[in-house]
Amino acid sequence: MAVNCGIVGLPNVGKSTIFSALSSAPAEAANYPFCTINPNIGVAGVPDSRLDFLVRQFATKKRVPATAEFVDIAGLVKGASKGEGLGNQFLSHIREVSVIAHVVRCFEDADVVHVSGKVDPADDVETINMELAFADLDTVRKRAEKAERAARVMGRDEQKKSALMLQALGKVKPLLEEGIPARNAPLSGEEKAALADCCLITMKSLLFVCNTDEAGMKDGNQHIEAVRKIAAESGDEAVVISGKFEAELADIESPEERQAFLSEIGLGESSLSVLARAAYRLMGLRTFFTAGADECRAWTVRAGDTAPKAAGVIHTDFERGFIKAEVYSFGDLAALGSEAKIREAGKYRVEGKDYVVEDGDVMFFKFNV
Repeated sequence: MAVNCGIVGLPNVGKSTIFSALSSAPAEAANYPFCTINPNIGVAGVPDSRLDFLVRQFATKKRVPATAEFVDIAGLVKGASKGEGLGNQFLSHIREVSVIAHVVRCFEDADVVHVSGKVDPADDVETINMELAFADLDTVRKRAEKAERAARVMGRDEQKKSALMLQALGKVKPLLEEGIPARNAPLSGEEKAALADCCLITMKSLLFVCNTDEAGMKDGNQHIEAVRKIAAESGDEAVVISGKFEAELADIESPEERQAFLSEIGLGESSLSVLARAAYRLMGLRTFFTAGADECRAWTVRAGDTAPKAAGVIHTDFERGFIKAEVYSFGDLAALGSEAKIREAGKYRVEGKDYVVEDGDVMFFKFNV
């Protein structure tokens, strides 16, 4: 499965507008449901002030940020789990992403059609949650039947696997029947592993995206507060964004003009930056840096990856011939001010093949091929 973030929600809530602002791949956007049928895929740079610091520190000629892949998936409607509104096709696209960004409409505009005829974030969230849960429930029932058959006719090892699968399915099924995500089930590590190949949609990490207008970016928006309450109750994260404003901001080429535009409405950075970082983190991705006068670059690894894996991100030869990695923490650089002082403080380290890369490591690899 690809490491990416799927942008989902009801039709006409601003998914494609946000996607277009996030990525360099423009998505079709229009004021009617099902404008997006085939998913659009785009790549967004992940803003990182640490990389900006390194660029200044090394007087670098080239700056290369980490990236995250976003997928704009067509809107779901009530009944999608039963095939309504091209539902089966859309649900299959959601199964293929690793993290879900659920866009919820949090603005009033009589000129923009709402599929339900009214703006009600809590109702919209419940509609999506129920459809995703019902789609998973159908999967759970089919997998349970398959596991029960296997338990009757297969050998002892397969019977043990089937028993574990049935145990895990038995924990998620009652929740799904109530429209509650499978990720809320009290599953052991073994049970989660058993469910992995079921590709349950509601096992995926979720990020709520409150799409509002410029006025709604200020405190007191009841629609946003409703979504934040839902997110807090479910243990999920919520970010606030104005898709229309961000689309206008993305059209401004000058960094200085963009910052001035942000300052006009009291923002220090684009809300897209917050969204991109949150999605990156939820996808289980971490950043390490390489730095020098020619280039400062943010590289992406999965949480838990070792130094050779990180080296392989740069080039497969680096992983194959890995000898060691010279490492220091970005935090130490920011606190001490230079590599020389890091060395003086004994914080410049040499790590071997078992070293697990930490987010924010600055790394230099030694290899032999």
